[in-house]
Amino acid sequence: MTTVLWFKRDLRIHDNPALAVAARDDNIVPLYIFEPEYWALPDTSGRQFAFLQESLSDLQTALQHLGSNLVIRVGDAVSALEDVRQTVRFDHLVSHEETGNGWTYARDQQVGTWVKGQGIRWTELPQSGVVRRLQGRDGWAKQRNAFTAQGQVMAPPALPPCTVPSDRVPDLCAADPCPERQTGGRDHALSLLGGFLTERGQTYRSAMSSPREGAVACSRLSPHLALGTVTIREVVQATAARQREVKGGPRDGWAGSLKSFQSRLAWRDHFMQKLEDEPALEYNCLHRAYEGMRPLEPDHARLTAWQNGETGLPFLDACMRSLRATGWLNFRMRAMVVSVASYHLWLDWRSTGQHLARMFTDYEPGIHWSQMQMQSGTTGINTPRIYNPIKQGTDQDPTGAFTRAWLPELADVPDRHLQTPWTWDGAGHVLGRAYPAPIVDVAEAARTARDRIFSMRRSVDRNETQRVIHKHASRKDSAGYFVNDRAPHKPRRTKSDDAQLKLDL
Repeated sequence: MTTVLWFKRDLRIHDNPALAVAARDDNIVPLYIFEPEYWALPDTSGRQFAFLQESLSDLQTALQHLGSNLVIRVGDAVSALEDVRQTVRFDHLVSHEETGNGWTYARDQQVGTWVKGQGIRWTELPQSGVVRRLQGRDGWAKQRNAFTAQGQVMAPPALPPCTVPSDRVPDLCAADPCPERQTGGRDHALSLLGGFLTERGQTYRSAMSSPREGAVACSRLSPHLALGTVTIREVVQATAARQREVKGGPRDGWAGSLKSFQSRLAWRDHFMQKLEDEPALEYNCLHRAYEGMRPLEPDHARLTAWQNGETGLPFLDACMRSLRATGWLNFRMRAMVVSVASYHLWLDWRSTGQHLARMFTDYEPGIHWSQMQMQSGTTGINTPRIYNPIKQGTDQDPTGAFTRAWLPELADVPDRHLQTPWTWDGAGHVLGRAYPAPIVDVAEAARTARDRIFSMRRSVDRNETQRVIHKHASRKDSAGYFVNDRAPHKPRRTKSDDAQLKLDL
């Protein structure tokens, strides 16, 4: 029997259940398909493609050590699979379940139709805490935790040789300068995990909100989890082992930081589950009443200024420029840049979301689109959170080091005026010349947005709100704790997701 092992976003041999199933058969064709149509989508980018290439190189090396080889095909998935079928006449296709964007969802449906027509058996296996065909959120956390507690699947000691010819790795994306982008591949992922759990993560709880400190104190595993060079199960279990080591030890920050990290790992699956349950949330407001609240056609001048870090709001602009150069931003700042775009600039989450998706090397559709809606106030179940970019700059960059690193044109602005350069006596020498004047009045824009959003909330259909809660909201356990977050329940909170919780990975 010949089996095709279709790698998608599971680029590893360790803890790979699909590989374990495929290895039971006599002949295995490890396959990766480069899909040009996917890489032309508005939520994909060259930085993601480069990270993918590095990760595939690592995977190829690992497969060769087992005696096999990664077969590359270029084209749409159905045509590529048919081409392989013409060569080896396989009768079993194995892959992991994928919670991707709408395009990959439609592609998998097309592959499903094709395998049925060819009489090919397709085995799909979960690789995260996301549960397919879930009817409601009651009991979901228990299923997720059971999955992450299962033993890791060891790679087989060897694989049969694979001599199927391979296409060349294509160049599918335009140049996307990202000089400080993270490097792909499992070796880098394991190095990050080890460094975080033994050194960098000690200050995670306190440092995660700072864009400068968070770049070091956060695990930085998010792009590796997105492409599956490591698994959520590996990270959860390695963190749990480290928690056991520090238990009962000195109060040095480790216990709290590891506990917080576990919570964010759980919330990662929680948000991915939202997209799995409702794929349309990539395109439509989760709460239907919020459609049309903002213009679908964005104000292009505001959108461009926000994208380029030229809004005249220093801390916001520094975050956007940092993201462009690094492909990463800590979660609190991700929430802030979306909040300012959605409230102060009144831009629709779909247009801003596509730009951010391209900028994030760690783009994970389930988290991304769920968070775009949550931070834009279109879920109907989360309290709108309108970040003040001036206050955030003062709080999260108190020395101004981060802002100055990305906005050198503000070098002459005194520290006390750095986040509000328009209040400086010498502003005329900078604003409108080296650096733009603010495109909105922060306080006035926030007041207008708050009036609009709360007016909408007072008039929405409560039945629709209950639908969203049943399908997507987090749950409390018998002790009154929110699922996956052990902070005590406060009566004034709703049953819905606590907007204060973060995914600072």
